[in-house]
Amino acid sequence: MALAFRPCRSDDPPGRELLGELIELLNAQYPGRATRPGSVTTPEEMIPPRGVFLVGYEDDRPIAIGGLRRLEDSIAEIKRMYVIPEARSHGVGRALLAALEDAARELGFERVRLDSGPAQQHSRALFAATGYAEIAPYNANHIADYFAEKAL
Repeated sequence: MALAFRPCRSDDPPGRELLGELIELLNAQYPGRATRPGSVTTPEEMIPPRGVFLVGYEDDRPIAIGGLRRLEDSIAEIKRMYVIPEARSHGVGRALLAALEDAARELGFERVRLDSGPAQQHSRALFAATGYAEIAPYNANHIADYFAEKAL
């Protein structure tokens, strides 16, 4: 599998379409989320120099997305990680997470944070396996019950 990550805006294709799939999934997993999202991230928050939005390609096929936005001068937040169902369990999520961490370093961040809800057990296992440590809640995301941070 030839996997490459390229920057894109989250409101331009193909990122927009994959983000739509993620939102549908989250709305199904968390009833009521459509009317009361856990957190809102704008496309402008995920562009340099404050952030980035990456699309992962297997050859020329878009199969994953993930974003990064500034929380504080030295801390970024990882947002909107998604891998299409057919590409899961093949290391794409781990590669996406590493690409987002690399992008955070390139933008000058020293730490990254993230959160997830109870339906993202596989994500939590990935985060723990890649060095994320649980921390106290750092935002008011009412869906999230897991908050973690990693020093870069």
